[in-house]
This record gives sequence, C-alpha cells and structure tokens, in this order.
Amino acid sequence: MKTVAIDDFARIKRLSDLTVSPDGTRAALTVNSANLERNRYENQIWLYEEGRMRRLTGGTDGKKPLWLDDETILFPADRDGEVEKDEKRTVYNRISIFGGEAERAFDIPLQVNSLALRRDGTFLALATFDNTPEDREEDKGYSVFDELPFWFNGRGVINKLRGRLYVVDAEKGTQEPLTSPLFDTEGYVLDRERDLLCWWGVEFESRNDHKERLFLRRADGTVLEVPLGGRYSVSGCAFALGGLLFLASTGEKMGTSENEKVYLADLETGAFREILAPDVSFGSSGGSDVHSGGPSMVGRPEGLYHVETLGFRSHICLLDEAGIRVLTPGTSCVDALAEKNGVLFFTGMEKSGLQELYIQRPGEEPARVSDFNGAYLRERDLPSLEYFAFTDRDGVEIDGWVLPPVGPEEGKTYPAILDVHGGPRVVYGEVFFHEMQYWAAQGYYVFFCNPRGGSGKGDAFADILGDNYGVRDYDDLMEFTDEVLRRYPQIDPRRLGMTGGSYGGFMANWIVGHTDRFAAVASQRSISNYLSKCLSTDIGYYHNLSAIQADPWTSFEKMWEHSPLKYADRAKTPTLFIQSDEDYRCWMGDAVQMLQALLLHGVPARMCLFHGENHELSRSGSPKNRVSRLREITGWMDKYLKP
Repeated sequence: MKTVAIDDFARIKRLSDLTVSPDGTRAALTVNSANLERNRYENQIWLYEEGRMRRLTGGTDGKKPLWLDDETILFPADRDGEVEKDEKRTVYNRISIFGGEAERAFDIPLQVNSLALRRDGTFLALATFDNTPEDREEDKGYSVFDELPFWFNGRGVINKLRGRLYVVDAEKGTQEPLTSPLFDTEGYVLDRERDLLCWWGVEFESRNDHKERLFLRRADGTVLEVPLGGRYSVSGCAFALGGLLFLASTGEKMGTSENEKVYLADLETGAFREILAPDVSFGSSGGSDVHSGGPSMVGRPEGLYHVETLGFRSHICLLDEAGIRVLTPGTSCVDALAEKNGVLFFTGMEKSGLQELYIQRPGEEPARVSDFNGAYLRERDLPSLEYFAFTDRDGVEIDGWVLPPVGPEEGKTYPAILDVHGGPRVVYGEVFFHEMQYWAAQGYYVFFCNPRGGSGKGDAFADILGDNYGVRDYDDLMEFTDEVLRRYPQIDPRRLGMTGGSYGGFMANWIVGHTDRFAAVASQRSISNYLSKCLSTDIGYYHNLSAIQADPWTSFEKMWEHSPLKYADRAKTPTLFIQSDEDYRCWMGDAVQMLQALLLHGVPARMCLFHGENHELSRSGSPKNRVSRLREITGWMDKYLKP
C-alpha cells in the first residue's frame, strides 16, 4: 500500500454548501479539490437522489447550489468571462437536475456573497457595499484606514466595506437595499414558507462602536428591532419554537470566549427571554486541514437542529425549552447539516476518515451515501490513532492521542512531533489530518491533545484568560508530553519537535522561551508580542484584549508578561517561522520580532514568508504553497530530529 505523500491533500475531496430540495428527496453539495498543476481549487456540484450520488455540473466552477424548485438549481459562475476584474457583478446559471448544460439565468450588479429564494420569486442577496469607492481607485496607489477593523483576514482592506442585504428582482433587474449603507450584516435567516426574515450585525462609522443589533421583518413588510440594548453578541438565529430563537453571549463572564445562551423572541413584539443556558459549544470546533464546513443550524417548530461540539466530537442535536438531545451520538465530526421532514442530511468525518455525505432517517442510524474519499483511504497505509485520557496536576481530565509511524520496528527509537491546535477555542479529535499522517509516513510519532482553553467541555475548562494564559495550557501540554514519553518508550526524548499555528504559534513561541526539551520548533502564523498584536490585527483590538484581560495603557506589564517575546533571550531551540504576508489575523510583525530576537541571541532561526497568502495557508492556501509549507516544516524537523 502507498503511504501518505506530501501533496496528497490534492487527492482528497472536501464537501461544503450542503442543501436539500424543497420536497426533501434530493440533496446538493459542492465538492472541492486542489489542482496542483494549475495551482488552484476546482469545484463541482454533486447531487444525491434515490440512494446514489452523481455529478451535476461540468467544468470546474460549480458551487453554492440554490434550489429554485425540486428540479432546478441555480449557481454563481462567470462561464463566459464577461465580468471584468474588480467589477462588482455576479452571474448566475440555471441547470436541470435531469441533465444538460447549464444556462445563463441572470446577473446582479453586486458582489453577491450569498443568495436565498423568497416566497414571491424574488431573491434575498447579501452583497458587499462600498461606502467610499473613490478610496479604491486603481491609480490611487494607497488605501485609507479610519475605522476598526480596517482589514480582515482573507478579505484584505475592508475599511468602509459592509455586508448589505438586498431584495433582488431578477426579472425586473432591480435591487432594493434592506439595510443602511453603514450596517454590516453578519448573518440572516429566511423562513420562505412564512415570508419571515431576520438579520443581525453592527452599524458603525469611523470608530469602535460595535453594538450588536437584531432585526425581524414580518410577512406584511414591517420591520421591528429586537431590543438587545447593546448588551448581547449574536452568533446565530433560527425561526423555531413559535418565535425567533437566537444564540448570544454577553461577554460578562469570559469576554469573547464565553459560550452562548439561548433566547426566544416574540414575533409580534420582539420581546425576548432566556430559555436555556447550556454551557455548550455550538457549531463544530473540530480541526482538520482537509475539510470544509457549511450550515450548522436549522429551525423547525419542534426546536433547533444544530451541530454541537461535545468533548472532542461534534454531533447533531435537537434543542427545545426542555434541553438538548443528541441525535447522532456515534459520529466523530459533523461539519454541516440540513434537515427536511425529520430526515437529517449531514457531511462529516468518521474516525481517521475523510468527509462524506450521510443521511439519518427517523428511528434509524446514520447511513453513509457517498464515497468521495473511500478509494484514497483504501489505498493508503494509515496508522491508527491511539487515544488516552490523563488527569493533570489540577485534577482536570485531558484528552490526547498518539499517531505512530508507519511500520514501526521492534527495538528502534523514533523522533516525535507535538502538534498544538489553534484557537484556543477549538479541539483536536479523531479525524484525518494530512500533515500528521504525512509525518507518520516519514517515520515520526505525532502526539497532540486538547489542553485547557479549548471547546467542548464548558466555560470553566476553556477559561485560561488573564493570568492563566500560557500557564494552565502550557502546564497541560508539558504534562501530556511527559505522559506520552512514559507510555511510549519507543520515542526518543532527545528528538522531540513541536509545531502549532495561530494560538498554536503563540504556544510555539512561548515554549522556546520556557523550556529546551524540544530539539526543534516550527512556529506558524504566530503571536509573540501582545502589545503590538492587539493593535495591528483584525481581531486584536477586542479578542486579544479579552484573552489577556489587559490593555497597553492600564496594564502594560501584564500584556508583556504574557508575550513570548519577553522570554526570547532565554531561548535555545532552533526555530522555524512560517508566515504569510497577508495574514491579518496574526500579522507578520509578530513573527518578524520573534525571528530577530532569536537571531540576536544566537539561536538558529529561519523564516519562510509566503507572499499573497493569509491565515489559512495550511488549509486553503494555493496548492503549491501548501506543499512548500509542509516541505519546509518537515525539512526543519528532519535536520534536528533525525540522526
């Protein structure tokens, strides 16, 4: 059998945009794959019907399917190349599920991000609106920043850009805005049958005055505002339980790391009440470098179908006023869901597996109905993940895993790599990770765990804010490393490596200043200086201030205390930095500072700065750069960990 190769991610299919036909008999989704030769990603729409899957669209640009009726799908694609670069126009195509070529349906003179069909045949479009187009003239040569945030990872400069809702009449060619120019729509939910609509977001101009607002539009066209009073931060909505159900946190307990509570608003008055405070992680927090997400909430009269992270697995659950019931207890990782007539459709990954489509009918177990990645898995020699839990010195149970190398030999010792996840409010689980399987194929043990700070175990487990940042989590990781070495004497403790990205990059920088037990470290999209990070990145001015529970003016010393750069003069470990120059989540200035500090103190260090990439390099960067990134990390580990 073949072992996992460095470019195998290009052979893996990723699933997204799951949607079900109005009658509930068919499902459509986007299948994405990387094309290394052309250095791009390609998409096709696939259809499930009568127990089988078939490809619906030709070409490589089929994505975001929208059901017009039970037999027709709409999708955006500029197949004739008519849209000029930087032109704000979106072309839609229509295709029959019974075959034939897609036909051009209409275009919308907006940069549309999502589209929904209304009961009267018009559409609801969420599009990007530019309040200052003159600041983006091609020949101007500079950008204007005068608000927060002024840039955003994966989107670039967003100063004065807003997500705006429109009612689009494709036949008449009209676009009627529903939201004001400076209102930034974060999300919306449409109940087509009852012609109900809600949307939420913030309205601001030139200052950091981001107060969440939530609106409800009824069938008669009247709009009322749910009185949040600037206190609640909404993360999701659905029409369920006879009202408007929404998830929100107040930030009063844990700032931006607080689990949401569940509220129900009256459709007539907008008045709302708390119906549940479950202390759970809504959505899928599971990480992988070869999967995609999708819709995670569906409102129905009986309650809210939703994805929820429990421990290190994510399941579909049903929420009502009595509580939450798990509907898919055996699954490892649900990524997206849709529901119709009590039938659940979902994409997910089973243990050590890759994404597939599943269906669960009432009273039955989930059934896998696709085989996009089966052949790849059957052809690869994949070592099995070995799970164990241990109790840290504070009495907290930590979940951990070890992935052994392919074909380990009796009596031989091996190098090993500790991999730390980002977030920190995410989790590792038992799903396929390409980079880990590749390292196992290269003769490494790979070990990883979910230290305190992650999702799935409630707010108390996740609370590493303030004085505990870099303390409780670091202790868990070091104790986990000790436990792995105790359980696996085949691992050579002198040949340990460590890597992580984002929060994991923070921990990489923290580790080199606090221990020399690792022979090599690869720090990816990292954080080194909270004093600069909080004032340079898209989420720094609120997320990082919340995480450290401090700011540069009133608690300078505290922010410096939790900055890895403070301890760089103690570092001895050879460190590789992987960074992207368009990463606005962890701006390259932090990696540059840490690199220079290590070089000044005589520590072997190297930076690979990827041009035109952002924070998502390891997951959705250009295919060739993803190969280069993994080659650089593996080469660094080989240099210091292999004799």
